[in-house]
Amino acid sequence: METRVLMFGWEFPPHIAGGLGTACLGLTKGLAKQGVQVLFVMPRASGDEDQSAAKIINASDVEALYDYRDIEEYWKNIRFMEVGSNLIPYMDPERFEREVNRNVHERTEEHKIGFKNKYQFSGKYGANLMEEVGRYAVVAATIARQQQFDVIHAHDWLTYAAGIAAKRVSGKPLVVHVHATEFDRSGENINTLVYNLERQGMEEADRVITVSNWTRDIVVRRYGIPPEKVVTVHNAVDFQSYSDMKVERGVKEKVVTFLGRITYQKGPEYFIEAANKVLQRYPNVRFVMAGSGDLMDRSIRRVAKLKIATKFHFTGFLRGQDVQKMFAYSDVYVMPSVSEPFGISPLEAMRSGVPTIISKQSGVAEVLKHAIKVDFWDVNALADAIYALLAYPALSQFASKYGLDEVNTLKWENAAFKLKQIYEELKR
Repeated sequence: METRVLMFGWEFPPHIAGGLGTACLGLTKGLAKQGVQVLFVMPRASGDEDQSAAKIINASDVEALYDYRDIEEYWKNIRFMEVGSNLIPYMDPERFEREVNRNVHERTEEHKIGFKNKYQFSGKYGANLMEEVGRYAVVAATIARQQQFDVIHAHDWLTYAAGIAAKRVSGKPLVVHVHATEFDRSGENINTLVYNLERQGMEEADRVITVSNWTRDIVVRRYGIPPEKVVTVHNAVDFQSYSDMKVERGVKEKVVTFLGRITYQKGPEYFIEAANKVLQRYPNVRFVMAGSGDLMDRSIRRVAKLKIATKFHFTGFLRGQDVQKMFAYSDVYVMPSVSEPFGISPLEAMRSGVPTIISKQSGVAEVLKHAIKVDFWDVNALADAIYALLAYPALSQFASKYGLDEVNTLKWENAAFKLKQIYEELKR
């Protein structure tokens, strides 16, 4: 009997803001090969998503429709979702309550209310994100009533409320997938709203999947989740669409690249300080910071202050082909993350044959032998590692060759195989 999974995600290629969408695509393709059927729900589908492995349901197309007999029970089940003020999206709360009460009091069979509305999700990470998270959960409950499935699988905190709503409505087991925690994103000054949603999702789940033991440890320690409920399934990388790019290099110098959001979590300031140290010893190099984020202005000012601006470039956010092009230009790739649940970009760099340096504070460090690992805060060690890869061709060739072999063994099928086993345990 095929296992059917109702999966909730926030993004799916080609429209992605980061590694989460990439992981969702990889996992659904892997699951399709294992004979698992996936219904993938996202807030806003554009129609050009890869549907070879998963049937995509666009939450913006779903009519949320309840009659009053469901509403009382639904209202009971939905209390946990205090997601800011505007809980019921389809009408203001006062009118909603009035309608419900009126109908519950009248309690006549032929008298039903239907609120028949579609809500257009932006599917972005914008200012009214919390409101969208709440609305998404309401739609999730509707979808869970309409579809047949064995297991619910929710990716990241944005969809945990949806997962919980679907579980309450269907009684099916819930798996939540932790791709990052609020402690990775924000360090110690966490957003308590997000933390609470994360913890609630993990507590309500029948299994919590983490992308690394690094993250598993945070889930057990910081969220108080029983260790026996938390399973690590390492991410992988999908190279079917990869073509080896040959690019004409416009610069004579070596190129060292940082590619990721320019935020506290990704450690951009350590990259800049290391760059400054390397340039003192090895002037024939350019540093590139590809990405955007709230520390960008500060980073640009720091580069100017260090007087290395002629050797340091900011590209802004890169997409698809441009990412591959950037790797093709690079001689060294650096991921100095402060706290990285996994980290798919080093795998992409290594797949392009780029020698790679990663922080020990990352999940991907658990699966890579042929990347150089340093503590994110150790700017001297980072500078030494960059210098060594630039100055000693033999080291660089070794890292490039063995890195490529190693990364090719990390396949999404293996991750999907583990997921399938988890689903089958929960189905029993």
